[in-house]
Amino acid sequence: MKKYAMPIIMLAVFETVAIILWLTKNNLFYLFNFSYIGLSISLGVFLYIKKYKYARRIVQLLVGLYMLVYLGLICNENMQIEGFWYYLFTGVFEAATIHYAVAKIFGPLIFGRGWCGYACWTAMVLDFLPYKVPKEPRRKMGWIRYITFAASLIFVAALFLAHVGSLERIMFWAFIIGNILYYTAGIILAFFFKDNRAFCKYICPITVFLKPMSYFSLIRLKCDKEKCVSCGKCKRVCPMNVDVTDNSRKRKNGTECILCMECVKNCPKDAL
Repeated sequence: MKKYAMPIIMLAVFETVAIILWLTKNNLFYLFNFSYIGLSISLGVFLYIKKYKYARRIVQLLVGLYMLVYLGLICNENMQIEGFWYYLFTGVFEAATIHYAVAKIFGPLIFGRGWCGYACWTAMVLDFLPYKVPKEPRRKMGWIRYITFAASLIFVAALFLAHVGSLERIMFWAFIIGNILYYTAGIILAFFFKDNRAFCKYICPITVFLKPMSYFSLIRLKCDKEKCVSCGKCKRVCPMNVDVTDNSRKRKNGTECILCMECVKNCPKDAL
């Protein structure tokens, strides 16, 4: 049973969050929401332990489609970064603000960039494209993410400063249009750079929150130096160009690890 400790711990963490939010917010939705996400992630980890090939993809679809279709399209909640700014400006700790606090601000202290690997509905689609392993060296274009981050903040701030009416409706359409733009940009970049995760590396504004918090992540991939034969295969298969053979927190692209476990699966010596 020891090898199943991780899915049990993951489920326990999400159930704890679910119960706390249910009781403090007096809203049964949070119990369902975080229980569902916790169960989905725990199922994926369990399937990974059982060596099921598509374990991570199942989690991506279960969580990503739930957030995109149910929360976004059906419940009209903007779960993009614009929704976070909107609820933050209105002073309401609901929906997107709770989502960001759990998944993208404080959660990464435990799970690192696990959100990007298992729950992001943009990456859910991009990971089905043909360039799962980057074909070209990583470019120094990460500064673009700060422009998109600032643009989202300025957009929402302008709406409030201009006292625009029907903000909730505008936020819904911002969610629709924003997703179309994200998918379009992500697909174009993937084919242009021959890299499914080019959007995540250069454009995604969410990484502005994720990167600094992921530096302190408790759950990290580590390399057993005694087993490692320096074959370099882990670096070649990593979709985020992380040097997983370096155990320091300052390793190359260390805050980019999405815990996809491709390096672990491809290590010939089980050193990771």
